[in-house]
Amino acid sequence: MVNFKDLGLVNTREMFKKAMAGKYAIPAFNFNNMEQLQAIIQACTENASPVILQVSKGARNYANQTLLRYMAQGAVEYSKEISGGKGAVPICLHLDHGDSFELCKSCIEFGFSSVMIDGSSLPYEENVALTKKVCDFAHQYDVTVEGELGVLAGVEDEVSAAESHYTKPEEVIDFVTKTGVDSLAISIGTSHGAYKFTPEQCTVDPKTGRLVPPPLAFDVLKAVEEKLPGFPIVLHGSSSVPQEEVDIINANGGALKAAVGIPEEQLREAAKSAVCKINIDSDSRLAMTAGIRKVFVDKPAEFDPRKYLGPARDRMKAMYTHKIINVLGSAGHAWDK
Repeated sequence: MVNFKDLGLVNTREMFKKAMAGKYAIPAFNFNNMEQLQAIIQACTENASPVILQVSKGARNYANQTLLRYMAQGAVEYSKEISGGKGAVPICLHLDHGDSFELCKSCIEFGFSSVMIDGSSLPYEENVALTKKVCDFAHQYDVTVEGELGVLAGVEDEVSAAESHYTKPEEVIDFVTKTGVDSLAISIGTSHGAYKFTPEQCTVDPKTGRLVPPPLAFDVLKAVEEKLPGFPIVLHGSSSVPQEEVDIINANGGALKAAVGIPEEQLREAAKSAVCKINIDSDSRLAMTAGIRKVFVDKPAEFDPRKYLGPARDRMKAMYTHKIINVLGSAGHAWDK
């Protein structure tokens, strides 16, 4: 059993309390490899932002659970190194979309400070029972737990659903009370992956010709907030799919047609509410892919991984920095009292 505190990590409890008080959202960035982790820690530390490092089941299998533990510990030490003597920014290691009690238990035993148990596809009572089981185990070790009500459409790693089902506000009090969950992921129109909406669901901006997705269901968010005042709310599937990254990918051999994300102005609005954790994954993948593809086209003889992964890391860092400062509002809050 590895205690997350021995790795220098924190859980989400104080993070979320401060975020709700300060009207900003904590960035929850997924990572799979060293370059993504470097970019996240550099962006967050240089901009004094707390951060949640998210690992999906697929990423854990890809990176190896033991290596992940030391990568998380290394992230804390790296943040200390570049913080200018302030110490590490608050870093949480979180399991994204855990699909079983066994997976959550294993992550907790390997030093994760937070886990998500996603029983949203199960019948309501089964979701309650599974989430409660994870909470009962996790809370023995001060690990925080995120549950989910409602279903997000889209595909990302092992998570897949053909259509969304908005969270039912009338269920949230019962769910939180029965499970003891620490935060709640809800469905208000966000979606997993780079293809969040079909062209038929969108309108066309007459000035740019770009597809514009339908607005988020802020009425559902408001109803949930009224039922659970002061309770931490999470938005999944919140990448904005920056069209400049899509354009670079497509200009350098890619084929990302009709990729549409969540408008950043809607995420800014959500971050000022009870939404205190916003998940971003696809935008990082797009920035990394754009950087790599551009090098391969501009310098077809290049074969040194540092020469194409380095520029990819720089693009990711710029994207993370933009999100922290201009979308989530978490910059400058790392060492809030």
